[in-house]
Amino acid sequence: MAEKMKAARFYGVGEPLKIDKIPVPKLGPEDVLVEMKACGICGSDIHIVYEGVTPTAYTPITLGHEPSGVIFGIGSEVRDWKIGDRVTINPFLTCGKCINCLSGNSQICLSRRVVGIHTEGGLSEFLKVSAKNLISLPETIPFDQGGIIVDAVATPFHAITKRGFLRAGERVAIFGCGGLGIHGVQIAKVCGASQVIAVDAIDSVLERAKEVGADEVINPRKGDPIEKIKTLTEGTGVDLAVEFVGLKETIDQAVKCVRVGGRAVVVGLGPEGIVLPPPTQIVRSELSFLGSYGSTTLEIQNVVDLVANGKLDLSVSITERFPLDDVNQGLDHLYQKIGHPIRIVIEMG
Repeated sequence: MAEKMKAARFYGVGEPLKIDKIPVPKLGPEDVLVEMKACGICGSDIHIVYEGVTPTAYTPITLGHEPSGVIFGIGSEVRDWKIGDRVTINPFLTCGKCINCLSGNSQICLSRRVVGIHTEGGLSEFLKVSAKNLISLPETIPFDQGGIIVDAVATPFHAITKRGFLRAGERVAIFGCGGLGIHGVQIAKVCGASQVIAVDAIDSVLERAKEVGADEVINPRKGDPIEKIKTLTEGTGVDLAVEFVGLKETIDQAVKCVRVGGRAVVVGLGPEGIVLPPPTQIVRSELSFLGSYGSTTLEIQNVVDLVANGKLDLSVSITERFPLDDVNQGLDHLYQKIGHPIRIVIEMG
């Protein structure tokens, strides 16, 4: 194989990524080399490239944390994989030894790093990664869907099933129906929610939410979403509200729309401070206010199984595709929200 490969490299905030030729990475004994087929881009990449909110460990660095592809090379101690296997990749690099890893919460490993933020990412022709981060990708799942599963789908899956502890028959409100929230709507339905209420300020996005399973939709620009949710739930409120926006206002709405004894889970990232209800209200209503971040390899496997068995349909999740050479156009479309994208994918082959 060639000694060099193409990669989309981040040099500085506000600068376009550069398509560089860099050395193909050398493998350690427990590593695999994956020939990239697709890699999703998401809000985290926007935070890096346009906003400078998320710093990378160094520059230049190859971005991309939603990668999928085919195993091209194998380290000397890798036993469970072979060249040619189709895979997607958990982007969280974890120690496996800290209290969080040992308790099944590797997504918040105390020394966690993320592919494409702290180490070289998937917007390249090849990616080196530890074999323990691989998840087998069935032939029935296209590479573009396989890539976005690891964040755009597994993140809301973790938020709803583990942090939100959704039980069959419960009512759910989803705040923000973009790249994460639209999958949150689907996951809530798949996991047995009796009523899913989608909240978003864009009517076309709400229509999309209805198409994938939302029972009710609310545009907060056309009325108070808290009042509407209370009306839709006979004055009780929802059992679970999940916020995918990261704004003070939507977090406040999520907290205020849950029933006594309900749970509010925040997934959206934002810089604003938030205001919680007074302790008397939190205590007497037993409000659970929870953060949720990422997912585990097992949860990614769960999502892969749901997609492979036809329980979760991701066929409309990819709204645009670009070749690696046009990565900056893809990022610009995402940044400007052209067409209100769910996920934009960069394809390498």
